[in-house]
Amino acid sequence: MAKVKYYYDTENLAYRKIKPKKGKRLGVVALFLVSSALFGFLAFVVLLNTPFFETPKDKLQAREIENLKVNYEIISKQMEEATAALEAIEDRDNDLYRAYFNTSAIPDEQRKAGFGGVNRYKELEGYNNSDLVINTTNRLDILLKELAVQSKSLDEIAKLAKDKEQLLAAIPAIQPVKNEDLRHMASGFGYRSDPFTKIRKFHAGMDFSAKTGTPIYATGDGVVQRADSKATGYGNHIVIKHGFGYETLYAHLSKYNVKVGQKVKRGDVIGFVGSTGRSEAPHLHYEVHKGGEVINPINFYYGNISAKEYVLISKLANQENQSLD
Repeated sequence: MAKVKYYYDTENLAYRKIKPKKGKRLGVVALFLVSSALFGFLAFVVLLNTPFFETPKDKLQAREIENLKVNYEIISKQMEEATAALEAIEDRDNDLYRAYFNTSAIPDEQRKAGFGGVNRYKELEGYNNSDLVINTTNRLDILLKELAVQSKSLDEIAKLAKDKEQLLAAIPAIQPVKNEDLRHMASGFGYRSDPFTKIRKFHAGMDFSAKTGTPIYATGDGVVQRADSKATGYGNHIVIKHGFGYETLYAHLSKYNVKVGQKVKRGDVIGFVGSTGRSEAPHLHYEVHKGGEVINPINFYYGNISAKEYVLISKLANQENQSLD
């Protein structure tokens, strides 16, 4: 119940009721309504910015941020593992692979070189998590660069391995006539007595005495360059070009088992012992050439004879006896 207010009327000497003006009453009501609305708005803004009141969009963004943090931690760990694995490969590359192939190691300055010049990450600056993004991107760029260096190194190692494999297959490494087929080691490399003139002259190969028709084997992989009797004194002979500067010659054959241009493997039968050309008896005259120079074949029999057999054949080959051609 509203309070009734009075005032004292001095003219009539009596108390009279105060009647409020209708406009003033409306102003009070309007002021109350405005104050209530303003208070309500301020309260809504405060609640909106407190953690106790989140919109679905806020919750979604918060969840995405947490997911990004988790993903970053996973990526960071994976990068650490990849870096450790790469460092292990780099160590093996320098200390094992390159040492084996007798090539120089890649220095750390080349492997770990940074990125100079312009700012590579300018477009990533100015964000809330710029430092995190720039650091991660930089680590990834360094890892990718180190991987590129290592990949190129392994390509080089693969080429060296392939070349070395081909070299090992090409080098003359076995006797052209098997020990069990030999009658004896007739003559070695060096100055020997000529069987026809009896004059001491240089003998450019080794003579293997064997009966006519004994198989002759290619001593290394290569391509048949000659198979004819056009060279003076050699009779029927074969020349195999092995590559890497190596060539071998097989002379005085009774017949061929290959033709010019044919590829052969070490151990293939290429012909048969004979006594064609300037020859005193059935035998194989065998020469090894490197870079156009004739060299002693005794150094190339490690592939199919024992140490004891090598010592014996070396002793016989070094005797200054009479050659058979």
